[in-house]
Amino acid sequence: MSDAKILSRLAGLLCLAPTLAWAQPQVLPGLTGPDIDTLVSGTQAAFNVPGVAVGIVKDGKVIFSRGYGHRRAGESATVDEMTRFAIGSNTKAFTTAALSILVHQNKLQWSDPVWQHMPEFALADPYLTRAFIVTDLLTHHSGMGQGAGDLMLFSRSRFTRSEVVNRLQYMPFTGGFREKYAYNNLLYVTAGKLVEDISHVSWEHFVQHNILDAADMKACTTSPAKPKTGENRATGHSLDNGKAVPVAWEFLPAVAPAGGIECSLSGMESWVQMLLAHGVSNGHSVLAADQIDEMWAPHALLPLADSAHLTNTHFRAYGLGWFTEDFYGARRVWHTGTIQNMVSYVSFLPEKNVGIVILTNQDDHHATYTLATALSAAAMGHNETDWLAYFRKEAQDNQKAAARDEADGPGSKARPFIALPASEMAEYTGTYHDRWRGDAVITQDSKGLRFVFGQADDLGGTLRALPHDLFVVQWDNRSRDGGDDSYVQFHRDMSGHIASISMAVVTSDFSFDVQDLNLKRVSH
Repeated sequence: MSDAKILSRLAGLLCLAPTLAWAQPQVLPGLTGPDIDTLVSGTQAAFNVPGVAVGIVKDGKVIFSRGYGHRRAGESATVDEMTRFAIGSNTKAFTTAALSILVHQNKLQWSDPVWQHMPEFALADPYLTRAFIVTDLLTHHSGMGQGAGDLMLFSRSRFTRSEVVNRLQYMPFTGGFREKYAYNNLLYVTAGKLVEDISHVSWEHFVQHNILDAADMKACTTSPAKPKTGENRATGHSLDNGKAVPVAWEFLPAVAPAGGIECSLSGMESWVQMLLAHGVSNGHSVLAADQIDEMWAPHALLPLADSAHLTNTHFRAYGLGWFTEDFYGARRVWHTGTIQNMVSYVSFLPEKNVGIVILTNQDDHHATYTLATALSAAAMGHNETDWLAYFRKEAQDNQKAAARDEADGPGSKARPFIALPASEMAEYTGTYHDRWRGDAVITQDSKGLRFVFGQADDLGGTLRALPHDLFVVQWDNRSRDGGDDSYVQFHRDMSGHIASISMAVVTSDFSFDVQDLNLKRVSH
């Protein structure tokens, strides 16, 4: 080759050098690492999320794993792949996986009646007690209402798991058996107790030993304790006038099988790798492949999401601890989780051999939905929808609707609170008892009427009066319970004395399920 030709070739390569230096490999079709960084930072800003962790697994390998922001607002410690987050209802998949191990060992069958393995299991209807099979605990179509029994699990509840299961017999059924989907945590707690009754060890030990440790899930635990200074652990946040405010960690002794696991991004990536490898981790079997198929199979049909037209989704169902749907012509399996003011999201596209993990430390699902949907869509080769704009508009619409409701709600000019003389307030005081939730006590002091739930740490508030024996209880802890302010309707007997209470949440938090209470006055 002549010198002129060599110089010409070198000149051409030098011209290409800037392009080659700045070219970024695609993590998913149409998305580079910097593209994902931009999406995450925009999502954090839009929804005021202090910390985020994002992991992507493809073909058995972790192809993207990154922490963003801070474990706690106002502090310097940053999120990384080993930062522990509360994963909430993504725990349900671990409870069903634990049961699948027992099924694989022939210690029970999915179709077994629950009472055969748990003699203390009893429901309000004797027929249902006999008819309830194991999968009925897991598919959210039992006939119980949305979030039924959550007041025994959350809101600083002190109920034990055994107490929760023993009070199942008092839970009301508001729908037909196996007819309608209604999300339920209480029966997953019962499923955890079933694991204990068959295995003769605690749910915490069984899941930790047989799943978390077996799948090499680092920095993951079924038994989270009160946070210690210096731990690589995220703090949950709520929003106060648009600002993320840290919220104290809660000890929730009963809830573990429905939402109690804490895990790092690295640990959740190992979980995803194991499931995509048909139950195999590091060369040994953790879960049976046929049992994963059973858990991911549709069991209860659900309505479509509002975004279904954008993802070409035609059906949605619940399996055993997992949602499943068609997504741009392929199968998607996913679940979310919210607890301790943190939100998680796990999404699988089995036909693409892709799994995605999103962990956040602020109690707003719009951030996790933005990231999980955008990344899942990209894995399918679809980047035409601006999912950040979509979920930001949804959040803004929700805020506007909430503002309209507040403008016409209790305490507004349209429905002002009224002042009652002390002698009238005294009529309402006393102890009220509900068969499944226990006691609630109403007392009177110089500031008015106080409402306090039993079996909870400081779940109390002030009663504000409306006409016709109707009040609103405004809970003391506004950052934790402010969205759960509830109507308290007193009912009188034939002689005109206060005899009972019914309740309803002013807004729409299904986990604060006071609507199922039937509080009868037992003492003055």
